[in-house]
Amino acid sequence: MLRVLCLLRPWRPLRARGCASDGAAGGSEIQVRALAGPDQGITEILMNRPRARNALGNVFVSELLETLAQLREDRQVRVLLFRSGVKGVFCAGADLKEREQMSEAEVGVFVQRLRGLMNDIAFPAPTIAAMDGFALGGGLELALACDLRVAASSAIMGLIETTRGLLPGAGGTQRLPRCLGVALAKELIFTGRRLSGTEAHALGLVNHAVAQNKEGDAAYHRARALAQEILPQVDIASGMAIEGMCYAQNIPTRDRLEGMAAFREKRPPTFVGE
Repeated sequence: MLRVLCLLRPWRPLRARGCASDGAAGGSEIQVRALAGPDQGITEILMNRPRARNALGNVFVSELLETLAQLREDRQVRVLLFRSGVKGVFCAGADLKEREQMSEAEVGVFVQRLRGLMNDIAFPAPTIAAMDGFALGGGLELALACDLRVAASSAIMGLIETTRGLLPGAGGTQRLPRCLGVALAKELIFTGRRLSGTEAHALGLVNHAVAQNKEGDAAYHRARALAQEILPQVDIASGMAIEGMCYAQNIPTRDRLEGMAAFREKRPPTFVGE
């Protein structure tokens, strides 16, 4: 059973103007838990909009954007793990009931915010999606925006927008081909096909697929174990700093100049170790 975890900061639930939160017990739809002890450095984002199956509504998106902005300033975050507090669902995708009430102009603005959200998930620390249930449309786009994906074998996922007269609008047309290749991505988008976690793993869409447990959180536990493996590694910011120092040492070398000259002259380089 998951132990009770405390927040690093008591963030207040965020509210989008004119909307009410659908979070459990009237709480925030997005919650944050910073793990302690040997798991220190792992931060979890819990998506918790049960009545709408974690659909990407106005409040949900606003809270997630604000959460990511605050976590980006927290240097203690070494791995960021996205999981669901709703059993059987990762994220059901767009909130079409809410979308139906929007004007065409409002839809355009909201979709732009969704694209910005997916870009913001490109975080300084590694990100993992723990997919213990349905991840459809924008829900799969959210998972695709993460660095790594772990799914329950029984989870169902797909970019199903074409079956609703829509197109993937939050990066799916760009990230799925980069993950699977253009031809296969086109097939999955054109057909709106749904895949199980097992099928997704066979295609390379998810890194790991695990048998679901009675609690419905097997993917979360595998994702957390993966995060524990990542923790000892150098964080991205430090790694980039090390890379910069090493590259600076390479700039004045004779071998660097020789390599560029050989490329220009279409000949093998003659390196001297200087």
